[in-house]
Amino acid sequence: MGKRIHFKVNDDSISLEVEAHWTLLRVIRDELGLTGTKEGCGEGDCGACTVLVDGRAVNSCLILAVGVDGKAITTIEGLTHGDELHPLQKAFMEKGAVQCGFCTPGMILTAKALLDQNPHPTEEEIRFAIAGNLCRCTGYAKIVEAIQVAAGM
Repeated sequence: MGKRIHFKVNDDSISLEVEAHWTLLRVIRDELGLTGTKEGCGEGDCGACTVLVDGRAVNSCLILAVGVDGKAITTIEGLTHGDELHPLQKAFMEKGAVQCGFCTPGMILTAKALLDQNPHPTEEEIRFAIAGNLCRCTGYAKIVEAIQVAAGM
């Protein structure tokens, strides 16, 4: 028997019956069809599943869906406004920080949480913030550069 939870995803109000063992990642991908959030390791080590919960970057594979009752979730799909990309998405494209793209949604959401808290981070602060997001394609230099560009540095 499931539990009904109420939360927002990308500003849309959601009411959904979930099983106690369902992760937020499962709900986002399988129940809501928002496939921008990726499943990498399923253990909270890679950051591919990062979303924002009440503005804080979290690994959605580690959060039980029942734990987001009453909260606001932002996925990568929630950053665009119509056809208009978020400044971080634009910067990632312009600086070539997107290669295979698998880590990109989680990396961008982690960067958004950082910039929302610290609009002008140092390179060291950027590197520290994204340390939980693994990218197997780059040496992170272009990712860091894109975040700096989005921060107006």
